[in-house]
Amino acid sequence: MKKMNAIVTAGGIPRPEDPLYPYSNGSSKALIDVAGKPMVQWVLDALSAAKNIDQVIVIGLTAKSGVTCKKPLHFISNQGRMLANIVAGVNKSLELNPEGEYVAIVSSDIPALTGDMVDALVETAMETQDDIYYGVCPREVMEARFPTANRTYTKLKDMQVCGSDVNVIHVSMTTDHLDTWEALIGNRKSPLKQAGVIGVDTLLQLALGQFTLQGLVERASQRIGVKGRAIVWDRAEPCMDVDKPHQLELMREEMEKIQRAAKRKSARSLSERKITQKKATIKNKP
Repeated sequence: MKKMNAIVTAGGIPRPEDPLYPYSNGSSKALIDVAGKPMVQWVLDALSAAKNIDQVIVIGLTAKSGVTCKKPLHFISNQGRMLANIVAGVNKSLELNPEGEYVAIVSSDIPALTGDMVDALVETAMETQDDIYYGVCPREVMEARFPTANRTYTKLKDMQVCGSDVNVIHVSMTTDHLDTWEALIGNRKSPLKQAGVIGVDTLLQLALGQFTLQGLVERASQRIGVKGRAIVWDRAEPCMDVDKPHQLELMREEMEKIQRAAKRKSARSLSERKITQKKATIKNKP
């Protein structure tokens, strides 16, 4: 399987009215501390571990931020708007790999993301040749994993879902239908407003819960003129973004728990190696 580049959107700076402003100290949201690391560093660690990611492009930070990645890492300044940032990221990706058809778009505020989740997304997406792959998480999956997350859900005929913050797009998406994408991205926190962009009839049907997930994908694809595919996650972490203080505290607690578990595992592994070495030394004694 061909690898793809990843674009990490990290340009957002909380305003005074933003709930996360007190935590950011006027700096990027991506640099808010989560369990001893900038929030975006957890995301970069996941991309480092992902076998299907080639190079990583971070939008909105510079090398001075101190964030690192085991993959080749490139920085691009904040272009001011989300769509402009994605366009700049795709252009950089094509500069790095002119043959690359797809890129992963990853938000900087999903610290619980792991490399195997990124690989699973890429592998699932590359089973077909669509233009955009948008992940969703069923409400029961999110609430089983993070019962206090208090996420906002879109009510469909067959399920309630929230959106993923790591998705895959074809590079042509940054040159076609830009006005529509601008409106959709600008309303990314409001599914009803996004439906209104696609059409008033779509808005009404969504508000009344008349769409199945597949039906909504087909309607949106037809109206925008793209081939879209919904990927239903059985993991909550790719959809657990940090927008509010209680979600930040939830992720701090979660990542600290993961760190403690990793340390215990490392300590056990070291102890087992020492015991094995000791036994080998005793066995080899004349």
